[in-house]
Amino acid sequence: MTDHNVQDADTDAPAFSLQKIYVKDISFENPNAPGIYTLPASQPKFEINMGVAHKQVDADHWEVSLKISITSHESQNEQLLFEIEIEHAAVFYIRHIDEEQMPILLGVECPTIIFPYARQLISQLTIDGGFMPLLLEPVNFRALFENSRAQAEHQVH
Repeated sequence: MTDHNVQDADTDAPAFSLQKIYVKDISFENPNAPGIYTLPASQPKFEINMGVAHKQVDADHWEVSLKISITSHESQNEQLLFEIEIEHAAVFYIRHIDEEQMPILLGVECPTIIFPYARQLISQLTIDGGFMPLLLEPVNFRALFENSRAQAEHQVH
């Protein structure tokens, strides 16, 4: 095998790498400060919503974004503590990946890479907002992906 053939074989090899990770959109609202800090301590309630979106940037690059929105209320009187909306995104180099594997790569593997960055930012935002750090539990993106796929198939039938 010549060097040229080795190079050709390498160019046809599957390739996947993170090129850039960044905050695309972020919002932290603390509408009831400073009064909220004088309330008796109680366990806050959280409503957390998460979504994944992706789009092709060019032939070999994809942007995948993880959108997370969190609303927290004081558990005794339902007063709003804070609202967070974040879109953390990344650009991935993806080449020669089997077409059947692309949905799993974009819907499971990529958000799994992005999530720790978004989680850390959310934790820091809550601290900077005067609250205890909010540490999101790890997310099983494969289970979410399979659940979403099953719901889509169920709606078709």
